[in-house]
Amino acid sequence: MLTTQIGPFDSPRLLADIGSHFARFTLEVAPGQFEQAASLRCADHEDFYSVVSSYLAMLGDIGVRHCAIAIANPVGGDLVRMTNYHWSFSIEQMRDRLSFDTLVVANDFTALAMALPRLKPKQRRQVGGGQAQARSVMGLIGAGTGLGVSGLIPADGGWIALGTEGGHASFAPRNELELDILRHVWREQTHVSFERLLSGPGIELIHRALLHREGRTSQAMGAPEITKRAIERSDRVCMQALDCFCAMLGTAASNLAVSQGAFGGIYIGGGIVPRLGSYFDQSPFRERFEDKGRFSDYCKNIPTYVITSEHATFVGASAVLASQIRSREGASGSAILDQIRRARDTLTPAERRVADHVLARPRSVLNDPIVEISRAADVSQPTVIRFCRSLGCEGLSDFKLRLASGLTGTIPITHAQVTGTDNTLEMGVKVLGNTASAILQVRDHLNRESIDQAIEYLACAERVEFYGIGQSGVVADDAHLKFLHLGLPCNAYADPGRQQLAAHALQAGAVAVLISSGTPGADVNELVNIADSARERGATVIAITSSQSALVRKSNLAIVIDHAEHAIEQVPMISRILHLLVIDILAVGVSLQRQAQLEINTQGAENLPNDKSGARTASFKTSHSR
Repeated sequence: MLTTQIGPFDSPRLLADIGSHFARFTLEVAPGQFEQAASLRCADHEDFYSVVSSYLAMLGDIGVRHCAIAIANPVGGDLVRMTNYHWSFSIEQMRDRLSFDTLVVANDFTALAMALPRLKPKQRRQVGGGQAQARSVMGLIGAGTGLGVSGLIPADGGWIALGTEGGHASFAPRNELELDILRHVWREQTHVSFERLLSGPGIELIHRALLHREGRTSQAMGAPEITKRAIERSDRVCMQALDCFCAMLGTAASNLAVSQGAFGGIYIGGGIVPRLGSYFDQSPFRERFEDKGRFSDYCKNIPTYVITSEHATFVGASAVLASQIRSREGASGSAILDQIRRARDTLTPAERRVADHVLARPRSVLNDPIVEISRAADVSQPTVIRFCRSLGCEGLSDFKLRLASGLTGTIPITHAQVTGTDNTLEMGVKVLGNTASAILQVRDHLNRESIDQAIEYLACAERVEFYGIGQSGVVADDAHLKFLHLGLPCNAYADPGRQQLAAHALQAGAVAVLISSGTPGADVNELVNIADSARERGATVIAITSSQSALVRKSNLAIVIDHAEHAIEQVPMISRILHLLVIDILAVGVSLQRQAQLEINTQGAENLPNDKSGARTASFKTSHSR
């Protein structure tokens, strides 16, 4: 249990650093004061909600209202899918499920970048010379399971953190040794990024390349053991591997310095370098950093620091969270909140209690049912409705939509459960709102590469067959009709028995499109068998389903559609609509591709010489040719 005084915070703030193996947690009870640190194994927990709940359960009821998560993953919208682990979640749904007022999710290196101006001298160690210029750009690079790259730009008295994937920039060797290493990696990879070599797996790869260079048999050795032997100076090849790693990191850091103009310094984080201690200080890192040809003097003036604080990511996450809270509390919030403030004195005492509750906890009101709002404000449910109508709203649902739009600046990506207490209007608004929100969420997270590849498969197919069971059978029938209009030989099957017979008749050149909400059950099992049969016979399998579906692993290509839906209590209407929209996208894409191919063929025919009869001759590939 938490016993420390909370200090200036109205409640302790939860901070987390989520990686592919461990989830680290702490509570910030006052600015910069961290307590109750814990590290939980991700493998011991089913999903993101489970690991956060487990940590909170260790503390008891302490009333956490605000939370910031730093995660080793790009964060570009409401839906977060971990690239190095199987967890995925909606930020807004998770905030509601955990009963937080605020839940901020940021890339772990973005959070670490936000910590840089707040690091104390004892929380960093300078390597080499150079002098940082105040209020200048700062660069950040760090190797661990991958290579993170970020930066910090001063702006309007604060800082803007850059979210980048700079670790995937192409690696360039600086000498014959590094060229030999690159040649070795080219045997396995067509594109070699800095991350391939500047990471834990990268150290192992460098070590194998050096053994191969000497004609020695490669021995399986992990990065921790290679590093240990190098620091102990007990193994020459391990020392050479670690020196190569440090030199390459110097090249990457200097590239970052000149590309960002990082006169505020280059900071080195991650899980590897801070553990190297004095070995890194004496390594070729700084020499390589300054070896920049005509820009050597430029780099010599830029300092490089190793981050030594174990709480640096938490410090940055705290800064991100504090900024989010200030922006919400300092701003007017929304037009309707301003309207409530202006109208408060004209309301009845009971309605005024509702107004005070909304002003105090606007984001909670967004998701609370009317019974919870009335209980919290100590009024009757009709009073809540009268309060909404006094503001010009038709009812509670209309009020929530206006409130959400004002708080977020857009339609919220959230799911409001239809309940038996909803009147017809509230039910209709929820159904439409849920669908609209789901469509916007899919739009923001649609994978362009998957769509392009699916269109290519379908446009080149000799035959297309659509498979769906139950509600997905309706989508399969719709797809059948659309692709028949395009002139493609196709069919649709919704009956499991006919599906099995059809799948056994598939051949190479055919494409099978499997449509499913992904909910575990007999329907998914049937389609998994279809996928196996189709692929055994050389057909290409495209799955339109959720990221957790077993079909993802069984298909050649998956178009992932994740959304919130209570399939047990309601007809799965949202998944059906989203899948219909995906079919529309694919049909339009195939139509455009066929039209473009036809124009190319037509132009080619016009340029062909006439034969003796005056007719033009040619042999064309149709859009179905593979």
